[in-house]
Amino acid sequence: MANKCNAILSLLLLLVGTSHGGGIAIYWGQNGNEGTLSEACGTAKYSHVNIAFLNKFGNGQTPEMNLAGHCNPSILNSCTKFSAEIKDCQSKGIKVLLSIGGGIGNYSLSSIQDARNVSKFLWNTFLGGKSPSRPLGDAVLDGIDFDIELGSTANWDHLARFLKAYSRRGREVYLAAAPQCPIPDRFLGTAINTGLFDFVWVQFYNNPPCSYANGNITNLLNSWSRWTNTVPATNIFLGLPAAAGSGYIPPDVLTNQILPEIKKSPKYGGVMLWSRFYDVKNGYSDSIVSSV
Repeated sequence: MANKCNAILSLLLLLVGTSHGGGIAIYWGQNGNEGTLSEACGTAKYSHVNIAFLNKFGNGQTPEMNLAGHCNPSILNSCTKFSAEIKDCQSKGIKVLLSIGGGIGNYSLSSIQDARNVSKFLWNTFLGGKSPSRPLGDAVLDGIDFDIELGSTANWDHLARFLKAYSRRGREVYLAAAPQCPIPDRFLGTAINTGLFDFVWVQFYNNPPCSYANGNITNLLNSWSRWTNTVPATNIFLGLPAAAGSGYIPPDVLTNQILPEIKKSPKYGGVMLWSRFYDVKNGYSDSIVSSV
């Protein structure tokens, strides 16, 4: 009996040692019909919320936000109503980050000094600094998400260094990145290789060579293996669309075939979904949350 118990205990320890629990990161802010931040955080399904997007900045431009139908950042105090909701999310242990970039906008970093200037703006306007103009109110966001898909490919590593340096002021500034799954990412490869990013949610969609397609999980798993074995990041997330399209994975395929494999990596951080609107519409996270 003792030998049998020891064998069972060893098996349980092996299972614990080779499978890692994670969270779900969600993008919020690009559809006015996706509900409020507090409603998103009240579901208890998400570990991270990225507010999207600050999509105009750098190269001497006046920075601008686009939060779709939620508010108009160009109107004074239009978006400060979200301050209380951000704090509500944080009180639940959810990290709330500002996502900069996106697929539509006008942004670039023309130099190292430009990167420094943008870091100061982000610190004072959204993080722990002070500014007479804080569009999201006095809430202090937990960090910055880099979803860089346009503009210049240079100086994002310098922006990461400048932002991370603000952690010395007593509160951690978390950095996240949303690269495409081909390695290295054209825009963020150099930045991610600094090792400064706490969360890397890789976009395993809109990229046929490394995305799920037609029942084939091999390309995705091979790409995941490259990310987790070669990229200096502690928490790597599987980024997926929550609605049908390029790279969409049916929930049963994700939970039965893919998650059991990728959770073997000690770098597994969870799943990232684009976006809260599609997740509300299709209930994707409801189908996977117990397996993530």
